[in-house]
Amino acid sequence: MTAEVQKYTREQIEALELAPGTRHEALEGWVPDLAGDDDLKKALEKAFDFRGDVTITLRSGEKIEAYIFNRQTGATLAESWVQYFSPSSPEKKKISYADIARLEFGRDRAAGKHWEDWVKAYNDRKSAGEKNIGLHPDALE
Repeated sequence: MTAEVQKYTREQIEALELAPGTRHEALEGWVPDLAGDDDLKKALEKAFDFRGDVTITLRSGEKIEAYIFNRQTGATLAESWVQYFSPSSPEKKKISYADIARLEFGRDRAAGKHWEDWVKAYNDRKSAGEKNIGLHPDALE
């Protein structure tokens, strides 16, 4: 059995490399109105997709700066939770939705960073003869 090899033109390859990305909702600085359970659930879904930190104010008044990376929505707020990392602690933590009183979306750390710009910069460096350049992301800060 022979494998056929598809040959692509340079233009086809570049078109694949520069496929359109996902447009993210502008949530930076947003403080959602959490009037009801559904409002909180919707806001936490957006926080899960957000590319930055969110300040969570607990019903106790404690404030936590968090990067939300996981969530589980149950039948009630008490059965639902988010997992997060905090700059002040290296370990993963979990909070029940029922304990959350307020959310404040911070800075979108990926805003203004576009794949197309990164590919152009990479190709410019490669064309200039730079060696040992890898496909590594730029620092966000």
